[in-house]
Amino acid sequence: MMIKDQFRLAVVQANPCLGDISGNAEKIRHHRKLAAEQGADLVLYSELFLAGYPPEDLVLKPSFVEACKRELEALASETADGGPALLVGLPWAEAGKLYNAVALLDNGKVEGVRCKVDLPNYGVFDEKRVFDAGPNPGPMGFRGVRIGVPICEDTWTDEVCECLAETGAEILMVPNASPYHRDKMDERMQLMLTRVVETGLPLVYCNQVGGQDELVFDGASFVLNHDRSLAMQLGQFIEDTEYLDFKRDADENWFAKPTRIAPMPDTQEADWLACVLGLKDYVNKNGFPGVVLGLSGGIDSAICAAMAVDALGADRVHCIMLPYRYTSEESIKDAKACADALGVQYDTIPIAEPVEGFQKTLAGVFAGTESGVTEENLQSRSRGVILMAVSNKFGAMVVTTGNKSEMSVGYATLYGDMNGGFNPIKDLYKTEVYRLSDWRNKHHPAGVTGPAGEVIPNNIIVKAPTAELRENQTDQDSLPEYDVLDDILHCLVEQELSLDEIKKRGHSVETIHRVENLLYVAEYKRRQAAPGVKITLKNFGRDRRYPITNRFRDRT
Repeated sequence: MMIKDQFRLAVVQANPCLGDISGNAEKIRHHRKLAAEQGADLVLYSELFLAGYPPEDLVLKPSFVEACKRELEALASETADGGPALLVGLPWAEAGKLYNAVALLDNGKVEGVRCKVDLPNYGVFDEKRVFDAGPNPGPMGFRGVRIGVPICEDTWTDEVCECLAETGAEILMVPNASPYHRDKMDERMQLMLTRVVETGLPLVYCNQVGGQDELVFDGASFVLNHDRSLAMQLGQFIEDTEYLDFKRDADENWFAKPTRIAPMPDTQEADWLACVLGLKDYVNKNGFPGVVLGLSGGIDSAICAAMAVDALGADRVHCIMLPYRYTSEESIKDAKACADALGVQYDTIPIAEPVEGFQKTLAGVFAGTESGVTEENLQSRSRGVILMAVSNKFGAMVVTTGNKSEMSVGYATLYGDMNGGFNPIKDLYKTEVYRLSDWRNKHHPAGVTGPAGEVIPNNIIVKAPTAELRENQTDQDSLPEYDVLDDILHCLVEQELSLDEIKKRGHSVETIHRVENLLYVAEYKRRQAAPGVKITLKNFGRDRRYPITNRFRDRT
């Protein structure tokens, strides 16, 4: 059926699973069926939806690319029923090259393919390593409408969209896999407004939602009309679909009738929901029945337990207190109160016997030396062994609980408290952990499965942080105050500031030197750390790739 002056578009904000080609295809079929019931003419999915994003080196496997093409052809054949057409992303091999592409499926066949031109190669992205850049595209004809399909990064500069406008595109439909970081939504909106102003065309921004390893895709899909008005805004961190009715106005411009405008969460809520969704999808997509973690009575394990319950439900979270002689009665009481507030399974396993067994075993080798950090770390490593044993026995994944401040300066024990499969707070500094814990006690975000109210006992938030590996220990015995430490780390990690620039913020040269040195020498630990949710502009791992062997120190 040819469209003359109106059509209905379904924007599908869905959560694919990377590599589950048949499962992702079933999602496409499911949403197409719903779209047909709603009278939609075309269904738009996010970037590389059929494969999942980011596929990384998986796309270098020919059988994977071929499997995607077979599934696409099956989907295409189903459009012979006269129902909605589909815009589906997939890796596309042609003439010895491999592209990040989008295919238009209609009339029982693949009507057209457009390939991504601008391949991102910064931060978390590495597309130039696995894909070839496509040629500047022209619009695709869809039942009489000329649709421009720039893919994600193609809209972050002006060239591709200008080319589409100049070659006759009437509407820009943008499949995206744009991962979350703090304040990313404002950046996207401003860039897409710029594209609308430059081209004079309406723009549909369809973004992926869901967790994929360290990355969390937040959705928040939207539609801008050619007059820059917001016609649709979907929520963040949820799967959702909206139907838009496009009509030609008196000037022959396509215009989307305004529909739902979902409210956007503030920064604290967005960070919380990102951590929760990242943990939830990592556990579920990798097939773990639940999680287990050590609940120490401290802030980091408490917030991780709360996030785990919000992500998975209390019945899939197992918390274990692992006390030793330095564990205070206050910590034991606080851990129990936290477990009770969350409603999780809670066990206590004392570690005196394994710790003292290790000490006895090592007594001959350690004879004549003073007790110190090595003996303290035996406590942490005993806890790690026990948690891993519970994980091995029952299948639950160990959640590791170190914050970004600790990961930065190496204030964590390899094969001890760093044991685990995933870390929801890996990219949150200690000061942010405190703020977010207080926020969660006062708010109950939509969509979480945990209880409302005080889920992290207030005493855990207000007491001095300590690893409790020796008598009267606090974190500040070894580290600067966290507000000082975190500000210096933010300058060094996210902003890459020089020593002179950091000095201007009021920090002493001695403290800056010390923190910088701790940051660099802990790189070997971070390389062995569990993955964790990306929240900031620059996380450890995908964003920040420093050498382990590194003698540079800023002394200007």
